[in-house]
Amino acid sequence: METIKIMPCLDMKDGRVVKGIHFVDLRDAGDPVENAQFYQQEGADELAMLDIAATLENRKTRLEWVKNVSAVITIPLTVGGGIAGLEDIELVLAAGASAVSMNSAAVKDPSLVSEAVKKFGSEKIVIAIDARRNAAMPSGFELVVSGGTKPVAKDAIEWAGQCDSLGAGVVLPTSMDGDGTQDGYDLEFTRAIADAVNVPVIASGGAGTLEHFYEGVVQGGARIVLAASVFHFRTLSIKQVKSYLEEKGLNVNL
Repeated sequence: METIKIMPCLDMKDGRVVKGIHFVDLRDAGDPVENAQFYQQEGADELAMLDIAATLENRKTRLEWVKNVSAVITIPLTVGGGIAGLEDIELVLAAGASAVSMNSAAVKDPSLVSEAVKKFGSEKIVIAIDARRNAAMPSGFELVVSGGTKPVAKDAIEWAGQCDSLGAGVVLPTSMDGDGTQDGYDLEFTRAIADAVNVPVIASGGAGTLEHFYEGVVQGGARIVLAASVFHFRTLSIKQVKSYLEEKGLNVNL
């Protein structure tokens, strides 16, 4: 049975971890280095760090944040935000990231995905897919870029399939409708992505209860479950989530 992984997410802005709802109304959630250390001690399997303002501010990922966080953990670290080309990927990996997450740049130039996979290996390339509900799209989900600010009139599920065929190693879908709400993952969206690709899918956006993590795996088809608010504000611990999933018959690293 596949081992299900727990992945806390550090959304970064101005050197601090922040968390919003629907990508806005940001609250401070602490220091990234302290959070990273805490989550590793808690039993996190992987960690994500997303520089949420990089693309909007038209700049690169802050490499010092990557270096500072990677220096205090041994678990895999996926870094996203402001990744615009092969050189950016190289710099972020050199700063200590295990993988990079691309969104806007990949949508703008899909060949970047295949070039990155060829140069760095598929396991190092994660494609983040932000979407919102739009009945005009074939799947009902429209792709959104630039930190959730720009809809691009492209079907999000179709794009996921394209990224899979380009060689991406992991897909990270986030439903803007669910982000930060703690009402549960958008299971319809997550499952549609999981059905469209042959690589691991990370459920993201909206986890608020233990049941939500289980649903993300069983109904959403995710192999990795990502959360931010519930961990940052100590609503739930990683140990609680893992114990619950194990009790429900899922395989986790305790």
